[in-house]
Amino acid sequence: MIITLLFVLLGLCVLVQLYFALFYFLPLSKHTDPETDVQRPVSVIVAAHDEQDNLYELLPMLLDQDYPEFEILVVNDRSEDDTEFYLHELEKQFPHFRVVTIKRTPDYLNSKKYALALGIRAAKHEHMIFTDADCRPCSASWIQKIQSGYSSGAEVVLGYSPYAQLKGFLNHLIRYETLLTGIQYLSHAYQGQAYMGVGRNLSYTKACFFKNKGFASHIKTMGGDDDLFVRDAANNSEVSIVINKEAQTTSIPKKTFREWIIQKRRHMSVGGRYKAADRRRIGAFVASNVFFYILLIILLVLHSHLAILGALIGVRYLVVLPVYVLAARRLDEKVSLPLLPVLDIVYFFNYVFLGVSVLMYKQLRWK
Repeated sequence: MIITLLFVLLGLCVLVQLYFALFYFLPLSKHTDPETDVQRPVSVIVAAHDEQDNLYELLPMLLDQDYPEFEILVVNDRSEDDTEFYLHELEKQFPHFRVVTIKRTPDYLNSKKYALALGIRAAKHEHMIFTDADCRPCSASWIQKIQSGYSSGAEVVLGYSPYAQLKGFLNHLIRYETLLTGIQYLSHAYQGQAYMGVGRNLSYTKACFFKNKGFASHIKTMGGDDDLFVRDAANNSEVSIVINKEAQTTSIPKKTFREWIIQKRRHMSVGGRYKAADRRRIGAFVASNVFFYILLIILLVLHSHLAILGALIGVRYLVVLPVYVLAARRLDEKVSLPLLPVLDIVYFFNYVFLGVSVLMYKQLRWK
């Protein structure tokens, strides 16, 4: 009786994964970005705190964008390095480059949200694109590609931002985690159920920002300047996605497991503030994968009904993982096929570890 129940639960886990793979993720792999000849004026906003070295690399790439009318607006957030000197030198040289300087953040406000809010208020143009100092646009047509997302009348455009490929298992894991996160939020937005975006590559209008009262609903929360804002905006604004390689930004990954865990804990800490329907949907996907592996281990130990077990494993691995690969190719992500089963197991169990960690240890840190 117990073994039968375990097999029923395992079958349910596989069905849930098939549902997400075929209904959400497979359509994403066939998505075609919109194209338009309309070139709206754009403000590119970067909030930076002690990011001098990163800005040395990023800003020339932004200034070199192939787009007729845009400005680069950098919010210098309490930097103590030579960021201020470098930014003001650029401001003298380029008329479409501007700086907003913050010397102190009010005690009751989140520093990054405060910086972004000041940048938004200072922006000259209605359409804005956001990225971080440690990101790099993948092409000189990045602005052009992202703004094409507004062709359908959207007020929010979600982009994709992978991490750079480096050596080592940690880098494989970081990029796989980023891939699965991207597949989830992009595919849900594609189905009209947007629940988050990433500030490394995100665009929305000033009207949308003020209509949704900016960051007011989560102003004291450590994170959420990207995903919680998208959560609010999705209630009354159309959200589109742009995923071509030319529309992406590449980010610099963490080099140590400890640094990555700190980063992921900060990101996961806002998950409890997603809408209930989104939490249930995301939770169902994660739980179906975690329990799939737990039940699989138990049934392998019991060594019972191996033919049925093999069939369920086969369905899962021959349908779900290939869909991941198809979505990865659409996003121009390189996935190590030999490592894929290992990365999948480690990812989902690490997800549980992070979730428990956030619940047990509430203290988080920001720069």
